[in-house]
Amino acid sequence: MTAPGAARTAGAAGTAEPEVDAETDGAGRAAAVDPLALEAQVCFALSVASRSVVAAYRPVLEPLGLTHPQYLVMLALWERCPLSIRDLAGLLRLDPGTLSPLVKRLEAQGLVTRGRDPRDERVLAVVLTPEGRALRAEAESIPERMTRRLDVTRDELVVLHRTMAKLIAAAEG
Repeated sequence: MTAPGAARTAGAAGTAEPEVDAETDGAGRAAAVDPLALEAQVCFALSVASRSVVAAYRPVLEPLGLTHPQYLVMLALWERCPLSIRDLAGLLRLDPGTLSPLVKRLEAQGLVTRGRDPRDERVLAVVLTPEGRALRAEAESIPERMTRRLDVTRDELVVLHRTMAKLIAAAEG
């Protein structure tokens, strides 16, 4: 449903977006947009975008045997291995209790191992197996494939990423 006096257009993801210069009132002035219109809420747009993008990754990740959260774990490990569960949870901004089952499933798939850090027996370290390291070569095409799948340019993604990083910093600050 459109807010009174606000024109809507179909966005790239098929969701309605408020137009910048909405309809005018009878006197030719721009009509006010409802500040509580669902489509005008950043939180709603982020929520829908997140679910939609993760769903778009699903068919790309399935041949690798990974879910999106597992893919994020693998990305972190391909970049910095080994990692403690604590450091991995921090990088992914996940609770260690949420991360542990993900790592256990990756271990069951033969992609990682978990073990005590020889430098500090209190620390549980996650290490890529040879199979986990080899999977990286298959995954290297994913960013390019997703760029095409989402019909965005690299420059658009850079701007979006910069904006998202700013939002995350403000929300976590």
